[in-house]
Amino acid sequence: MATRVFSSEEIDPLALVGQRVAIIGYGAQGRAHALNLRDSGIDVVVGQRPGVGFQSAVADGFEPVAIAAAVAQARVINLLLPDEVHGVVFSQTIAPALRPGQVIMACHGFSFHYGLLKLPDGVDFVLVAPKGAGPQVRRQFELGGGVPCLIATGPDSRPETLRLGLAYAAALGGARAGIFETTIAAETETDLFGEQVVLCGGVNELVIQAFDTLVEAGYQPELAYFECLHELMLTVDLLHRGGVAYMRKMISNTAEYGDLVSGNKIIDAGTKQRMREILAGIQNGEFARQWISEVEAGMPALAKQRQQTSQLLIEEVGRDLRTRMPWLQT
Repeated sequence: MATRVFSSEEIDPLALVGQRVAIIGYGAQGRAHALNLRDSGIDVVVGQRPGVGFQSAVADGFEPVAIAAAVAQARVINLLLPDEVHGVVFSQTIAPALRPGQVIMACHGFSFHYGLLKLPDGVDFVLVAPKGAGPQVRRQFELGGGVPCLIATGPDSRPETLRLGLAYAAALGGARAGIFETTIAAETETDLFGEQVVLCGGVNELVIQAFDTLVEAGYQPELAYFECLHELMLTVDLLHRGGVAYMRKMISNTAEYGDLVSGNKIIDAGTKQRMREILAGIQNGEFARQWISEVEAGMPALAKQRQQTSQLLIEEVGRDLRTRMPWLQT
């Protein structure tokens, strides 16, 4: 079944006129949302505790207030904090300030899908997920465009909730690129799967293991870094711009033939079976339970990985090589 993309006729840009939106958290996504909404004529209040985010909001012309105060003022409350703190912040600070008719929003469905937020009666939720990092959401808006957005509501949500969510996505610039209907479960599970199998877990391990293979075979670490990490950006940019066929068209014939004869030896049927197992763990909640337990324990496994990663040879070599390429930081 084809995914529904909302047409301009289905979006009421006036749905948020006269309604205040609370942006909870002023990180990369929070800043982009707050600025885009404000530039679209939406009344925005920022809920942010003192610190870097607070000062950034002030520098952008906002007058941030305590989270509970922001919630009390708003019709729509977008929880743009890290997933792992949603439950605590919501139960301790947001839930006591809620009233019937308000709408809770997030840009990732984790907390909704895995039951971290216990919404009181009369309060709906809606997911509006821009498919881009915060700076990209802001930059595309400033250029007169936007990034695609996913949207989903709960099964018992009022029609007005979807109407507000669509207006919010349009104010971000999402309607210029497409607002795609999905479900909370689908957005959450595909997002987690992509992170673990490709974007983070898969790519990082592929790069590290390939680098180590070359170094162990006696090749210079600098060459291994260039071939296995540095030049990855070139391929990813081509994939991002035009897809797999475009990337294969743009690379050399030698590289394309190497893709043909070796790609399915690295990513084979066994790899795909392990991908299915990872997806099953996401779908049945096993990963969510592990992550929540990790957070409750103070994130020791993450701390250990961060320390070990900083000591890898690929990191040592990379730190030196990147000092010779200051243009990477521009």
